[in-house]
Amino acid sequence: MIFALFQQTPASGPPGWTQFIFIGGMGLMFYFLLIRPQSKARKETEARLAKLKAGDEVVLSSGLYATIDRVEDKHIWVKIGSSVVKAKRTAVAALATEPETPQN
Repeated sequence: MIFALFQQTPASGPPGWTQFIFIGGMGLMFYFLLIRPQSKARKETEARLAKLKAGDEVVLSSGLYATIDRVEDKHIWVKIGSSVVKAKRTAVAALATEPETPQN
């Protein structure tokens, strides 16, 4: 009787290719839920920063409202009150005139 238990064939599981389909589906979900939205937002941010020009009113990442005095390659000169200071382009969080986008 004991030998009969050892001689039984194990129950066969699903074919091996179904695991590859599952992994591929997870990869697609990862792409559409994480990678694609981030790259889309990065492109929009780069396009917005490329359009900056003198005279635009902006909100800096520190929360200060400033007016752009002049624009250089990687830096901008902003007027805060009566003083002009140098800041990185990436410090611009948004244009002060554009509507706020709802955060999730």
